Amino acid sequence: MRVLVHLAVFLVAASLPLVACAPGKKTPTAMPVLTQPVPPPPVSQNNPGSLFDAGQNSLLFEDDRARRVGDIVLVRIVETSSGSHTADTTSDKDSSYQAGVTNYFGRSKVGIAGINFPGTVGTDPMIGTNTTSKFSASGETSRESDLTAAVGARVIRVLPDGLLQVEGARQMRINDETQILVVRGLVRSRDIGPDNSISSSQMANAEVEYYGQGVLADKQRPGWIARILDNIWPF
Repeated sequence: MRVLVHLAVFLVAASLPLVACAPGKKTPTAMPVLTQPVPPPPVSQNNPGSLFDAGQNSLLFEDDRARRVGDIVLVRIVETSSGSHTADTTSDKDSSYQAGVTNYFGRSKVGIAGINFPGTVGTDPMIGTNTTSKFSASGETSRESDLTAAVGARVIRVLPDGLLQVEGARQMRINDETQILVVRGLVRSRDIGPDNSISSSQMANAEVEYYGQGVLADKQRPGWIARILDNIWPF
C-alpha cells in the first residue's frame, strides 16, 4: 500500500512540469469597434400606390456600386511610401577680450597701499578672457513601407455633399498570431469602379491600420523592465 502511495506522489510530481508547459486556452482576439451606420432621416413623401417608393433613391437601371448607408465596397489597399532625411549642423565660435589701464591719473606706476608692490601701468593687461565654443551634430532617418491588401468596407454615413464615409476591418488568425487590418476614409461614388471596388489612393482622410497580436508581436517589444529603465535612466 505504501508503495502505491509513493508511486502516485511520484507520478503527480512528474506531471507538474508537463502541465506547466502545456499551451494555454486559445481565446479569440476581439475585433476593433467599428462605427455603427447612421441611416439618413426618412423622407416624408406620399406614395400613391406605386410599385416604386418615392423615398428611395433607386433607379431602374442602377448598378451594384455602393451609394447608400449599409452598402459594401471593396477597398484595394496599395500603399507604398519611402522617405529619408539628413541633417548636419556645425558651429564654431572663438572670442577673446583683453583690457588694461595705460595711464592712471597721470602716473605711470601704481602700487597697493601698505604693500611694497609697485607695478608699471599698462605693462600687462589687467583683464583678459578667451572663449572657445565648438558644436557638431549630424542626423539621418529613413523609412520605407509597402502594404497590399483588400478589405470590404461598409458605408456608415452619406454626407450632405454626396461623399461616402466607409469603414471596414479584417482579422486573420494563423496559429497563435492574429493580424488585424482596419481601413477608414471618405470616397466619392464616381471613383468606385464597375466591380464595386476603389483604391486606397482615391480615399480622402484615409486611415489604414495593420497590426498583429500574438507571440511574434510580443517578441518585437522589449521587456517591461527594459522599458522602465529606458524611461528613468538619466544618461
